[in-house]
Amino acid sequence: MPGGERMGIKHVSDIVMDLVEPIAVDRGLDLVDVEFQPHGRRSVLRLYLDRPGGIGLDDLAEVSREVSDVLDAHDVVPGQYTLECSSPGINRRLRKMQDFVRYCGKPVRVRTSTPIAGARTFAGLLVSADDDGIEIEDESRGRLSVPLRAIERANYEHDFRVELRDGRS
Repeated sequence: MPGGERMGIKHVSDIVMDLVEPIAVDRGLDLVDVEFQPHGRRSVLRLYLDRPGGIGLDDLAEVSREVSDVLDAHDVVPGQYTLECSSPGINRRLRKMQDFVRYCGKPVRVRTSTPIAGARTFAGLLVSADDDGIEIEDESRGRLSVPLRAIERANYEHDFRVELRDGRS
């Protein structure tokens, strides 16, 4: 970074998100998440990208080259780093409002920064999502409202039992 300033982990991820999002959108991709993990002299920067119908290796390779050039030009990531571009996987992270809206009616796992109804981890059906927060039909606690600002991490929780029961693979 210019001037030798040190950036926090969250700050690097936020800056990378801002720089990479337009590249992803131009390619018809959704930038699902950015993770920055410092590891001594060589850090790891992971970008999770997706698109409706799934993302292929060629897509990931192309976006990796373009993103690498942009990040190097902006000198965003301190020190040496490895850039990894990947699909978010089946239990993808939910970060943006559009993610929560898209996954309404689906099973999720949510961890909050502060306790709600005496707990910080919830699993169940995502009932609704709006600018105020989300509603979860938690398997053991019933229906709960969770403010967006309290969500530390949220993931879609794929239920393989449904596929097996319905005869899908």
